[in-house]
Amino acid sequence: LDRGSRVAERLLRKMVNIRKATTADLLEMQNCNLFCLPENYQMKYYLYHILSWPQLLYVAEDYNGKIVGYVLAKMEDNSKPLHGHITSLAVLRSHRKLGLATKLMKTAQKEMGVVFKAEYVSLHVRKSNTAAYHLYTKTLGYEQHDIESKYYADGEDAYYMKCYLNKNTSSKKSKGKDEKASKRAVTKEAIAAAIRKAEKQKAAQAQ
Repeated sequence: LDRGSRVAERLLRKMVNIRKATTADLLEMQNCNLFCLPENYQMKYYLYHILSWPQLLYVAEDYNGKIVGYVLAKMEDNSKPLHGHITSLAVLRSHRKLGLATKLMKTAQKEMGVVFKAEYVSLHVRKSNTAAYHLYTKTLGYEQHDIESKYYADGEDAYYMKCYLNKNTSSKKSKGKDEKASKRAVTKEAIAAAIRKAEKQKAAQAQ
């Protein structure tokens, strides 16, 4: 391809629309998943998501109407506090580094907050998937909360991550944890000081 053709191809690649998924998109979403990820799902799982949380499934559609990416998300309805969960995110290799994964994630997360009043969003990511880990932590503001041993079918561990939709909530939780830790530290120091004082008094009496 000459330079003009390459420029035209790049421009066409960028002509991608992010929209809500419909049941007609599910087969292409499943195909995208099969091309991109080792974690695959039966069609009934996609149907379960779209029937239960139609507001939280989005696709990236190119200028030809082809699905080149998707996000599959749900609400953890019985959780306290109420939060959302990203089940699966994928973008075809031909359309990566265009910011599509970020747009898909932010769109789903916004709906979780606006429609369902979710406090935070959670997800799992393979320890070996450094590109996804970078996206979640550096671009989307997720924090690692735990490591789940042998989470995946092949035995690989997963990082369990959270992103608080209201950053003030996250700050308050962190501040509360710091204050509790500080109180515990002060208490331990006070106990240690009291023990030393008692030992000195005992030694003085013995003399």
